[in-house]
Amino acid sequence: MTVSQALIEFLAHQYTVDGDVRERTIVGTFGIFGHGNVAGIGQALKQLSVQDPTLMPYHQARNEQGMVHESIAYSRMTRRRSTFACAASVGPGATNMLTGAAVATTNRLPVLLLPSDTFATRVSDPVLQQLELPHDASMSVNDAFKPLSRFFDRVNRPEQLFSAALGAMRVLTDPVETGAVTISLPEDVQAELVEVPPEFLADREWHIRRPRPDRGIIAEVARAISLAKRPMIVAGGGVIYSDAAAALREFVEATGIPVGLSQAGMGSLTWDHPQNLGSVGATGTTAANRAAAQADLIIGIGTRYSDFTAASRTAFQNADVRFININIASFDAFKHGSAIPVVADARESLLELTEALDGFHVSVDFVSGYTREKATWDAAVDDSFVDRRLALPSQAEIIGAVQQASDPRDVIVCAAGSLPGDLHKLWRVRDDLGYHVEYAFSCMGYEIAGGIGVARADTTRDSIVMVGDGSYLMMHSEIVSAVAEGIKFIIVLIQNHGYASIGHLSEDVGSQRYGTLYRYQDKAGNNFEQGEILPIDLAANAASYGLDVISIEPTANAITELSAAMKTAKASTRATMIHINNDPRLYAPDGEGWWDVPVAETSTLDSTTAARIEYLGHKTNQKPHLGAGAVERNN
Repeated sequence: MTVSQALIEFLAHQYTVDGDVRERTIVGTFGIFGHGNVAGIGQALKQLSVQDPTLMPYHQARNEQGMVHESIAYSRMTRRRSTFACAASVGPGATNMLTGAAVATTNRLPVLLLPSDTFATRVSDPVLQQLELPHDASMSVNDAFKPLSRFFDRVNRPEQLFSAALGAMRVLTDPVETGAVTISLPEDVQAELVEVPPEFLADREWHIRRPRPDRGIIAEVARAISLAKRPMIVAGGGVIYSDAAAALREFVEATGIPVGLSQAGMGSLTWDHPQNLGSVGATGTTAANRAAAQADLIIGIGTRYSDFTAASRTAFQNADVRFININIASFDAFKHGSAIPVVADARESLLELTEALDGFHVSVDFVSGYTREKATWDAAVDDSFVDRRLALPSQAEIIGAVQQASDPRDVIVCAAGSLPGDLHKLWRVRDDLGYHVEYAFSCMGYEIAGGIGVARADTTRDSIVMVGDGSYLMMHSEIVSAVAEGIKFIIVLIQNHGYASIGHLSEDVGSQRYGTLYRYQDKAGNNFEQGEILPIDLAANAASYGLDVISIEPTANAITELSAAMKTAKASTRATMIHINNDPRLYAPDGEGWWDVPVAETSTLDSTTAARIEYLGHKTNQKPHLGAGAVERNN
């Protein structure tokens, strides 16, 4: 076989086993072909399509970054059990995947990247699209994948394929190490002959590890919780990936401990659960953030504590706060000076902890306090959803209309801009997989490709992409892929003629929305603030790709028409875009969170000077917040 034929057939026989669940690890291959892989991976996929079309499904993509995003979204929906291989040609085809690699690794989600590389033999040096560096002849553009990948190998000789492929599968199915996995394939080696042992092509199972906590440590955790007056859980993506939502629900119902959710942890509890105080941190709710500020014990479960979750280290204000971090990765379990780091699976830990704390419950006064805060926030959300009959409605009103038209198992998809912050606070999640916001890398352009990946993963749910015009313009080409394969999903495109999120942030730091508006250039003033709005017709753009498009005109009936459009889109079997305009200066309710974005220390702009004074006020609440030491032992 050729190296490519052997690799593709090998991937078709890999299976992930997670308890009673057994799934294909690599469910298919995306590929954009060029001279670097058309005779290698391209030929191998063609050959298999003739021999057995079901063995390795092939999918087209329009942008290499897009196919990686789609694979990442699919991986999250399958709780990291399955993903795709993404094959690109040499040079720009390969480097187009770099951003996707960073998204996968930052989010701890598996994806297999197969970038082509220049000739291993170098007989034709320098070849088309080759990066030439006088100081290092061995380096190619694919070396840029090394810091972005959890595993990297380059197959310079055919015999190296076997160890490279097995090493890649090990990391793809390891919940601690997983992320972008890259096998660099020189274009000549892809087509070379290799003797393949039959066992290399046999079915192989990779069991996901679910390690239980170390002996005795759960007793220490239970003791620390029992001594706390105001404990709080911060639930992260690890709860979702370990399928621990039911275990978390059982634990908090037994103990009465409230929960705040990171972006990745949304769905760990349904929005209306009495212990769910909603999102925590910079984009958090008042209920969760007030509980976090007063908590004397934070129990982090499957969270990596990003600056948004920790509100740039202003969220936890109790001087005596301690941290118990339960995480399968020791890197995260030891963060913030954890008093008791528990390196173990979230579900297994929760099951043991529930048993160890049998009979424990937080005080009635504590429950009454956070219950009132939850009710106050829920009322604020209800009020933000009210249709105020504006021609340019607020983003909160649009979210409310989409929410009310969606079904409990539908999946909301987003990644960048102001929408992730508003969705984190406002979206009422009713299913543990119903919220899909890529916020570890917050990658503009992820939304549409990610929405297609969600739709591929589960056709029994509607994938609803909410995206602003800024992110839409970054990457919408994968719409063509969805049309080609008849994939049904819904896009709600909110047009505000600029970058709403950075526009707001620009005002906060005193830069007056400079460079964030889509206007004709004012050459004399060196800005884009004064000109007329650009005549962009994104609805026509989407329709030209073959989508069904529903355009909502800016009238007092905009929200009513949005609700009707959502019903039409959900009833359809085709991909649909709903286009609506909004006012980006109408903001969602404030959740009392903060995000550290430095403001210039000196400026000739009065707005910047004022912003600096406000910034320094917030900085007084910022602290290392290394948790207090271990709980004192009883004599």
